[in-house]
Amino acid sequence: MKSKAIVYILLISALSFSGFAQRAAENKGDKQYERYAFIDAIKTYERIAAKGYKSADMFQKLGNSYYFNGDLPNASKWYGELFAMTQDVEPEYYYRYAQALKGTGDYAKADQLMATFNQKVAEDLRGKKYKDNMDYMAKIRVNSGRYEIGDAGINSEYSDYGTAMLGNKLVFTSARDTGNLAKRKHAWTGQYFTNFYAADVQGDSLGTVNKFAKKVNSKFNEASAVFTKDGQTMYFTRNNFLDGKRGKNGERITLVKIYKASLVKVNDTTEWGDVKELPFNNDSYSTAHPALSPDGNTLYFASDMPGTKGQSDIWKVSITGDSFGAPVNLGEMINTEGKETFPYLTDENELYFATDGHPGLGGLDIFMAKMNDDGTFKAPINVGEPANSKQDDFAYYINTTTRKGFLSSNREGGKGYDDIYKFLETRKLICEQLLHGIVTDRETGAILPGAKVTLMDDKFNKIAEVIADDKGYYEFEVECDTNYYVRGEHEGYETNEQKIKIPDTSGKTELPIPLDKKVKPVTVGDDLAKAFGIKEIYFDLDKWNIRPDAALELEKILDVLEQYPTMALDIRAHTDSRASHKYNERLSDRRAKSTLEWLVKNGVDRARLTGRGYGETQLVNKCSDGVKCSEEEHQLNRRSQFIITKL
Repeated sequence: MKSKAIVYILLISALSFSGFAQRAAENKGDKQYERYAFIDAIKTYERIAAKGYKSADMFQKLGNSYYFNGDLPNASKWYGELFAMTQDVEPEYYYRYAQALKGTGDYAKADQLMATFNQKVAEDLRGKKYKDNMDYMAKIRVNSGRYEIGDAGINSEYSDYGTAMLGNKLVFTSARDTGNLAKRKHAWTGQYFTNFYAADVQGDSLGTVNKFAKKVNSKFNEASAVFTKDGQTMYFTRNNFLDGKRGKNGERITLVKIYKASLVKVNDTTEWGDVKELPFNNDSYSTAHPALSPDGNTLYFASDMPGTKGQSDIWKVSITGDSFGAPVNLGEMINTEGKETFPYLTDENELYFATDGHPGLGGLDIFMAKMNDDGTFKAPINVGEPANSKQDDFAYYINTTTRKGFLSSNREGGKGYDDIYKFLETRKLICEQLLHGIVTDRETGAILPGAKVTLMDDKFNKIAEVIADDKGYYEFEVECDTNYYVRGEHEGYETNEQKIKIPDTSGKTELPIPLDKKVKPVTVGDDLAKAFGIKEIYFDLDKWNIRPDAALELEKILDVLEQYPTMALDIRAHTDSRASHKYNERLSDRRAKSTLEWLVKNGVDRARLTGRGYGETQLVNKCSDGVKCSEEEHQLNRRSQFIITKL
């Protein structure tokens, strides 16, 4: 008994000592975590977790340490431990756990967590965008399969990312060993500090990798270069360090800023130097990942400056000579409460950026948003697999002529921490169609310069209007797989309006517009509509009201009657063969009277008009009683004619 008691006391003492030791170790991990030394924090936390010590706070920090370093599977593991222990956590952890689960491919559970996240913080845009796009995976599948992708051939076992072109050189960021005797590592990532490197582009391959802009590279991180068209200026990201002085925020943390360097002449050579920070930088927030508009007049970048919606937003600032305007946030169409970063604007006015705030495959996904004429953007579109993966995908660059480019990712199967991948885009993300044609005189074929051409939607709402050029040519940018009406007008000619269905693949659709002269020889007994190229008036099944498309054609009849004030018409209405003969006679009579009354209401003297219904007695096709016909075939019989009875 005595010996057992002694053993018991010793066991309790050992457990107590172990608890104190683990708590002390956790405190050490907390200190490492608080100074963003995530790699050291992970090692400390995991050692004590392996000994069976559990703490919700520790599991949060372990999950965060992996999450902030882009290791989603391990983040999922520790967030899972957190949620197994308690679900009484800040809503943000539902979001982070959902993102981490996507990194493991568990989209079903991730979606459940996003639904809960949306319930807890209904105003958060990330939850709203999930709720509004619950079929996001189906949309991503539609956009997938458009890339041939492979290793760029310049990756190291370290972090390589962020590409830009300077002439025939690919400039990129790398944490590979710089060759210095003192190898300095970043406590956050465990990687060497990054510098700029470059490789010549040789066809589809890249040449030998060499250091780039040695005078720009510092003892801290440089990343994300972009160059002006003339190759004389570069913008880049660097830790807050200039002229040997390191800046810190109020918590004594060194953030990142955007800097500008110029090509300067030194003796008989030129090199990058004269490094200056941009005027909208600040020690208290980060600015990073600059990108230039094609004309070089606008700089896009990522920042958490005041006014930022989330962890980082995309901003823009105007450039006039050496001056910069006030930063402008791109707004909620682009930015969310999550991370929006690595912007890139093409010469096709397409903004590519990386985000974890819009519904995606996991981690950062690459999205594209088309810029409108006023500088705003359409809703972003996920570019799909294989450009995106379950992990972080970012830093997109594409040559819009060759459709070749580069992106960065920490996806499975890579060589290092982040890797650069080359790609060929085999099909554009947005289906683009150009509707075009020539306006001509129908009878002679002569071109008609100056004709007005109007594009309308399927409800006859005007979308755009152009004037045909000196060759009678017109064009409109239109959406694929969409119905339009196109109206051609020219002085001395009848208006011609045509319906067109645009294909669902990118390309050009031609629509010639032949116009008929207004002055035409007509005689008594002619069908006015046929003589003047006016469409027949159609009616819906069992209806006699004037449809919008019918009203448009009646306007043309009205115009002819105004030009020929002595002309008289007999309106003859017809039905299809469905229903009884007697019913159809009454229905067609109502259609004739409806058409006549519309013309009278719009100013035509009633004495110039007569009208009657012919029922189904004058069918234009085979669709008589007992014959099976399509709705389109029956529609051809539901019509009105305008026979000239007097000139």
